[in-house]
Amino acid sequence: MINEKLYDYVITAAGRVNLIGEHIDYCGGKVFPAALSFRNAVYVRANGTDKINLSWTTLPDKVSLNINQLQNYKNLKYGNYQAGSAYLWQRAGHKVIGCDMLHDCTVPFGSGLSSSAAIEVSTIAALATIAGEKINPVEIALIAQKAEREYAGVNCGIMDQYASACGKKDCAMLLDCSNLNCKYVPLNLKEYSLIITNSNKPHDLIESKYNERRAETEEGLAILKKHLKINCLAELSKTHLEKHKNILPSTIYNRVKHVVEECERVALAEKAMESGDIILLGKLLNASHKSLKELYEVTGYELDSLAYAAQNHPSCVGSRMTGGGFGGCTVSLVKSTDVENFKNYVKNEYNKATGYNADFYDASVAEGITVTRINK
Repeated sequence: MINEKLYDYVITAAGRVNLIGEHIDYCGGKVFPAALSFRNAVYVRANGTDKINLSWTTLPDKVSLNINQLQNYKNLKYGNYQAGSAYLWQRAGHKVIGCDMLHDCTVPFGSGLSSSAAIEVSTIAALATIAGEKINPVEIALIAQKAEREYAGVNCGIMDQYASACGKKDCAMLLDCSNLNCKYVPLNLKEYSLIITNSNKPHDLIESKYNERRAETEEGLAILKKHLKINCLAELSKTHLEKHKNILPSTIYNRVKHVVEECERVALAEKAMESGDIILLGKLLNASHKSLKELYEVTGYELDSLAYAAQNHPSCVGSRMTGGGFGGCTVSLVKSTDVENFKNYVKNEYNKATGYNADFYDASVAEGITVTRINK
């Protein structure tokens, strides 16, 4: 039980699910995430010292960070994301004051639903709040991304942090990662429900091949820029890719092809959502998973087994992995009247195939950052 009387504010930031547009945010593409009701909440109060004292509802550990030495905590088992967020916020010219922070995270860890982004964004928003600064969600997202890249060592794009900070209730976000233009699209799925399923296959983006995929797309871009005037792979057309495919090593070509075709799928998904064509949206989810498996190679046996089990159910119109891959979750579109049957079927089929038990999440689409004053 959290004793709220001990704190002045509770600040939250959302986890996220990406409906479609995977592994293209760092290639300048458009993505389609939504902020979730799964959140990281930070209960915070100023303490008048030069220390940020961290504690967790889910851990017995307590960590104290010196605000004058925030660069020194990269190797902490717990607290490194908070330290990195505070350090990058401070380095950007913002005031960081001593405080006590209690973190309460309901985003499932290792699920691909961006618990790290929720932690980073809520930490920075909490630091800004107790220092008396006005919350700027876009700036916070950009600093949080820097923290993940420069401090935690994950060479991520902007999608996770932007969705965590800037989400809007009941809306998906069509985010152009090349310029941060964001269009909010009402998430009206009609008679269908969005089902998030956790494979429970442990993964770690730093130890996985996430950074390797990022390097491969950068290599492809560098080769193509010698022949084409493009700033990012999202600007590449299918025609130009096929014309220049022979200059790309086969693996690099596959990575680039996924990016180009996934960008096209996002554009089609926008039209499908706006016209209410959920069947087409489902087909695009299936095609996205196939590409992530065959061209980008970030799924793995467990995620494939989970997606295929979902796709084989008659009430499911589409399913794919969501997030960085190598474990984590799938997102599926399922007839609302048959959700429980779907869950039972997928759970049994997935367990038979892998030995893992899948978890199903009932999350709603929610706001990004929230700030609540507890004690006035």
